[in-house]
Amino acid sequence: MNDTKRYCMILTTCPNIHEADELATKLIEQKLAACIQITAITSYYTWKGSTNKDDEHLMLIKTRSELYPGIEEFIKEHHSYEVPEIIRIPVQNGLPAYLNWIDEVTG
Repeated sequence: MNDTKRYCMILTTCPNIHEADELATKLIEQKLAACIQITAITSYYTWKGSTNKDDEHLMLIKTRSELYPGIEEFIKEHHSYEVPEIIRIPVQNGLPAYLNWIDEVTG
């Protein structure tokens, strides 16, 4: 049985599909992530005193927890936002075969 604490999902948002696609492709190529899903969303937030509503693309990045620091650095370096959303969510449970696959395809 896998130790599910070894796995996480990381959330980040991008202003457009082009940037999300570039980040996803590079994260997969560098074996920092096993799977990345991208979906269109609408975000409501306050930034520098103004209320905003923007169309964005949410990235759901599935990986091993030990790779989080490298992913955070990669996103900060390549993201267009001044302060990108980078949130790590630990995996509580998961299909063992899926978790094994994460191990197989990440660095």
